[in-house]
Amino acid sequence: MGTTIRLDDQSDLELMLLRTQVRAEIRRRGIADSVGSMGEQLAMEHFTRTPNLPKLQRAPRGTKNVDALSRSGDRFSIKTICEGAKTGTVYPEAGNRDKQLFEYMLIVKLTDDWELSAIHQLSWSDFLKVRSWDKRMNAWYVGYSDRVLKTATLIFKAAT
Repeated sequence: MGTTIRLDDQSDLELMLLRTQVRAEIRRRGIADSVGSMGEQLAMEHFTRTPNLPKLQRAPRGTKNVDALSRSGDRFSIKTICEGAKTGTVYPEAGNRDKQLFEYMLIVKLTDDWELSAIHQLSWSDFLKVRSWDKRMNAWYVGYSDRVLKTATLIFKAAT
């Protein structure tokens, strides 16, 4: 990241055309361009670059509630927050809402420009303490609150 393209000189039409061209190229390359996929990518890169953190690899596509695996076999659920105040959902096992689904949850906080702001880590037991139930989605989520952040281990915080 770090490279800034000046867009303020572009007309509205030029800006919209640029957006469509970028979107088409992203699709052509098969790049996922959601907030969640960006958070996953940034978290895995941070873990790879940082000594004493496990090296993570992407979990097989379609793996329920698990986004990355460590070389030692730990499962990581990576949830990204940009503008909202709660993570995406974690779907429980049918018939056993407390069955362990992962060893760690990473809560990745992005800036409005999708730059890495912070990474917080919850163990499974910490997740059980701070999770909340979303009745509409029939799944768990974690709020991005002081209570959760005090429970989580801070893995990374950007300099301000």
